[in-house]
Amino acid sequence: MIRRFDEESVIPLHPERLEDEKSPDHYGAARFLNRELSWLEFADRLLDLAADASLPLLERVKFLAIFSSGLDEFFQVRVAGLRDQEAAGYAERSADGRTPTEQLAAVRERTCELVVRNAAIFSGALHPALAAAGIRLLDYEHLDAAGQAELDEVFERKIFPVLTPLAVDPGHPFPYISNLSLNLAVRVEDPEAGMHRFARVKVPPLLPRFVPLADGERFCPLEQVIAANLHTLFPEMEIGGHYAFRVTRNADLDFESSDADDLLAAVEIELRRRRFGRAVRLEIDPAMSRDMVQLLLDELELDDDDVYAASVPLDLAQLWSIAAMDRADLKDPPYQPVPPPALTTGVDEPTDFFAVLAERDVLVHHPYESFAASVDAFVLQAAADPDVLAIKQTLYRTAGDAQIVAALARAAEEGKQVAALVELTARFDEQRNIAWARQLEQAGVHVVYGVVGLKTHAKTILVVRREADGIRRYCHVGTGNYNADTARIYEDLGLFTADEAIGADLTDMFNYLTGFSQPPRTRRLVLAPQDFRPWVLEQIALEAAAGEAGRIALKLNGITDPEVIDALYGAARAGCAVSLVVRGLCCLRPGVPGLSETIRVRSIVSHYLEHSRIYRFGSPGPEVTAHCALEPATDTPAEESRPARYFVGSADLIQRNLDFRIEALAPVLDPELCGRLEDVLTLCAEDDHNSWTLSAAGSWRRSHGPAEHAAQRRLQALAHERAQRRRAHEVLGN
Repeated sequence: MIRRFDEESVIPLHPERLEDEKSPDHYGAARFLNRELSWLEFADRLLDLAADASLPLLERVKFLAIFSSGLDEFFQVRVAGLRDQEAAGYAERSADGRTPTEQLAAVRERTCELVVRNAAIFSGALHPALAAAGIRLLDYEHLDAAGQAELDEVFERKIFPVLTPLAVDPGHPFPYISNLSLNLAVRVEDPEAGMHRFARVKVPPLLPRFVPLADGERFCPLEQVIAANLHTLFPEMEIGGHYAFRVTRNADLDFESSDADDLLAAVEIELRRRRFGRAVRLEIDPAMSRDMVQLLLDELELDDDDVYAASVPLDLAQLWSIAAMDRADLKDPPYQPVPPPALTTGVDEPTDFFAVLAERDVLVHHPYESFAASVDAFVLQAAADPDVLAIKQTLYRTAGDAQIVAALARAAEEGKQVAALVELTARFDEQRNIAWARQLEQAGVHVVYGVVGLKTHAKTILVVRREADGIRRYCHVGTGNYNADTARIYEDLGLFTADEAIGADLTDMFNYLTGFSQPPRTRRLVLAPQDFRPWVLEQIALEAAAGEAGRIALKLNGITDPEVIDALYGAARAGCAVSLVVRGLCCLRPGVPGLSETIRVRSIVSHYLEHSRIYRFGSPGPEVTAHCALEPATDTPAEESRPARYFVGSADLIQRNLDFRIEALAPVLDPELCGRLEDVLTLCAEDDHNSWTLSAAGSWRRSHGPAEHAAQRRLQALAHERAQRRRAHEVLGN
């Protein structure tokens, strides 16, 4: 059973001895929440949104699809990793004191609860709501005769030619079941010989998951259309039963064990191996007969604890096709990103980024402000400018039709020095990144794959330009990928600057990544892994030393590192106020008496995926608050507090980011831009509509305030207000 804590007994405390407690270690492993269970709690927050009847219907469908695809990845990577640890006899316990076997048991229990809730939301809420809206997902057997005949014709013309039935008998071994494939297990009987066989029919992944009928309102699961026509695959045979099933396999890549001489070859080898990873989960139709279940378990080398029965169609991640339907009445109102005001000229000519950045830094906030009018336009201008001598950029995940990649290729063809750090090991984007790497190499771009053992996760661009007074460097440091597609649905920040120190730091970073040298000593950037951990611990210690005047505000995707969490506990015990906005993983227990009473943790899950990372240490002074649109969420008198230091970048407070990735955080120095960051932190702290608060027991409680309190809605409004002020200024100027 999962160990449950109530609010009063989360950690055994002895109030009379609190003064003797020297460090958080005295509270033991219970001071940490389990990492894997923390992710499952994030998944539960997605289900909260899928169940929320106040949201537009297709938005709810989208969140159910996100839940399903996220759970797939969780099993492919995290559960698979625990299985490997268990098989290897790994003895070390997790930070919260659990063995791999104990974690797997807890994960199974919580996952079963989520699977049941997922099915209830789909069957009890979304399915009937879709039908009421004219989108009917119907079982084949519930269609009228005309509808069945129509689907039978579709099967004959478009589905049957693609199928390959595979029987199991002495001459046909059990077939390989590929990762995340949807299949039918079929019992086929020969009435004359009195024999029966098991057969597997793979549901073609490139065909629509939900087959539409001609009226455009009715849809039927593809596997049911196939099941209704199994007699055409097994003529003269009797179908004794058919059941859907799905297999999840270990999809994490192991480059250290590869025999390849270079990283590109190693990734290609591991991608081929991924198809044959160890099975870690079997999803089945609950009606499947026990003998069939046992056959699958034996062949897949799984046991009963790896089986998850679903009373709804398997692979609901494919509900994306329904969520993407052209039904504006069932979606959030469309939002058009505004051009960043600082990059708007008010004339027909395009923005001269170099002229703007020579005067001031620029902060952009996506998707509220346009990615195309900022990041894409910056690289396009740099590629076309004859005075630009070099462009260097990191590419972690990028779009399928990326303008940036095409611009880098053109720049190289025109003789510019162009270097691209392509991270081949970005999980589940490996194949696409290999294609980008080869395309760039063919254009003459210097393509490198980073440092062995370190994933390059930093989001940086460096442009070197020849100007009248010498060479000048222009930079972009961001929190998100250079991907125009995800920039419309991921919330991210980017800092454009011509700061000489940051330019020098980025130059050293790229030379380190492309050449052969020791990690650079930076002037202003914070780089992982060499600087990030000691830097963040030092910043926390400075605020702890300020006692009750100390202030820490962080906006992150995850915080799981025990050393950093203990440092935050230490700051809280000194009286420092700590505000954390954490979208996903959080292994810190807030609000524990004597340990973390001054720490508050909030999660925002909403229309956009919260993805930006903001680090603020200290309290904003009048030079910052003068530029805030909102009253900052701090009550510290300026004269008692340390001046606020703001940083944005790619890194979360997770061990992999701290120790095993190339990450970059940049300081934001302009008071006006700091004021904008403070507005983001304040809105997130005040959101009581799409936010959840973490308790000391490790449970998340959702707020249900009015929609106008939603941070994302208010950030949209702020972006439009800035754009309108800029337009008014341009009109007056003209």
